[in-house]
Amino acid sequence: MKELCMTTDAPPALPYAHIRVVEFTHMVMGPTCGLVLGDLGAEVIKVESIGHGREGDATRQLLGAGAGFFALFNRNKKSLALDLQTPEGKEAVLRLIATADIVSENFKPGTMAKLGLDYATLKKLNPRLIYVSHKGFLPGPYEHRTALDEVVQMMGGLAYMTGRPGDPLRAGTSVNDIMGGMFGAIGAMAALAQREKTGLGQEVQSALFENNVFLVAQHMLQFAVTGQPAAPMPERISPWGIYDVFQVKDGEQIFLAVVSDSAWKLFCGLYGFADLLADARLQSNNDRVRARDWMMPALRERMAAFSAAEIAAVFEAHALPFAPITRPHDLLHDPHLLATGGLAPMTLPDGRPAQTVLLPFTMDGQRPGLRLDPPRLGEHSAELLRELGYGDAEIQALMLLNK
Repeated sequence: MKELCMTTDAPPALPYAHIRVVEFTHMVMGPTCGLVLGDLGAEVIKVESIGHGREGDATRQLLGAGAGFFALFNRNKKSLALDLQTPEGKEAVLRLIATADIVSENFKPGTMAKLGLDYATLKKLNPRLIYVSHKGFLPGPYEHRTALDEVVQMMGGLAYMTGRPGDPLRAGTSVNDIMGGMFGAIGAMAALAQREKTGLGQEVQSALFENNVFLVAQHMLQFAVTGQPAAPMPERISPWGIYDVFQVKDGEQIFLAVVSDSAWKLFCGLYGFADLLADARLQSNNDRVRARDWMMPALRERMAAFSAAEIAAVFEAHALPFAPITRPHDLLHDPHLLATGGLAPMTLPDGRPAQTVLLPFTMDGQRPGLRLDPPRLGEHSAELLRELGYGDAEIQALMLLNK
């Protein structure tokens, strides 16, 4: 009976707890794929190249906007540091790949082939292997180009849509890198499901440019449906009468949306705008869209008498959409994220405490959580090599060789 109770009380195993991933990744795109799989239970082993001037994933040392890359995208992973230019390092990594279900990489085309770690080579050693390549472009005329998130945002229409006319502007986060890694993970999941039927692995490819095109596809289809090119978001014709940022009392800003006729009646009633409610030019949402040129300045002037907090309280009490204009670091203290478990404590590789952001979904009411802090360089090398059959003397010799 005691044994039965223990089994009943034990938390369910994460869905990919039986899967081993070996990743050769850096920056954001490749590490995001491993992050998703690792958060869902996979054992993710990050092989970090050392020697010959290399000191592991270069994002460990990034400054400025890249300072958070390693800490965010490399949790729930183990670090194995090897000099892949040596026969001993190459032998160790091949032993590791022989135990893997998935290999993930996001280096420049040709890099893995030079190391003898490309899919064509590895599938001969392990036909069940799933090999995920994260690139700038899928095979085609552009595949030789070097891509970055900003490059594909510019050439893929996203910067045009985000900025004002004549002023293309990249999105304020690494949208293609992150989503490209997510699609790599989705492809790996699909390949695992197919392997259950066929017994064979396959190569999965995910690319920044194609990801960006998927992001702007709604605007491409808007043109197909209407025959009219999509205008940049700051200049677009809004489908709703009120869907804007307002500058209000004391220079504060708040986003407000009034997107239906019933919401318009409620909004005007709450603020005593009887004259606007009775105006024949503003009776329907489409009327209000056509009247935005004169309606919005009038509304901005009227709403400027209230503070952002006062407006938020009214809109929240009556289920009208609104949003404060929030800076990213303010979210570390967001009451909703804190109450719902969206943030988790972790320890940075240098020993400092921090909060990290968990995946944005629940399974059986729980967010997939943190099992391993972002690793120190080579933190798990000895235990992994021992598991692969290396003795203590061999491990010590390999560690010295890596130095």
